[in-house]
Amino acid sequence: MNDDRSQSSLLVLPSTQDWMQGVLSAKVVLVMYGDYQCSRSANVYKMIKVIKRELSTASGEDYLCFIFRHFPQIQIHSHAQRAAQAAEAAAVQGQFWSMHDTLFAHQQNLENGYLVEYANDLGLDIPQFLKELSKQVHVDRINEDIESGCKSGITAAPVLFINNIRYVGCWRITELMAAIVAASH
Repeated sequence: MNDDRSQSSLLVLPSTQDWMQGVLSAKVVLVMYGDYQCSRSANVYKMIKVIKRELSTASGEDYLCFIFRHFPQIQIHSHAQRAAQAAEAAAVQGQFWSMHDTLFAHQQNLENGYLVEYANDLGLDIPQFLKELSKQVHVDRINEDIESGCKSGITAAPVLFINNIRYVGCWRITELMAAIVAASH
């Protein structure tokens, strides 16, 4: 059990500024704070993808809104911050979710050379992509996500909030699915 019960709600509420799949008016809004280099973040994201697919088939597209916020744990993951910047740079070219999925799928390979390869595979404008990475133009956006997480008591990723309440159950698909469905009632 976690002791930070006072910090068990999401203080920076979901908004159109967030990266989202779905609509904010969905019955359930699921916010994930994640780190592209963290294997637990990747596993949780895989579960969410399955749950999202099942729920939208069963209950319609407006049932679940998924939001991703960056929480790179730079003290343990040397490439997490850069990977988050790569996702943001891809976003400028309309490819946030494609890059997001690629980064989680290849989290063992997040060095700069790989990031360029992924950008190339997605058909991004590479000079533009590299310029944004080298100038670190997206750092503020990532830091805003980190700060919003810290305000809600997050110290490590992954963390999930279901309808603004921190999920503290088991990290298994059945429990998570049950919690999401319960939150919709």
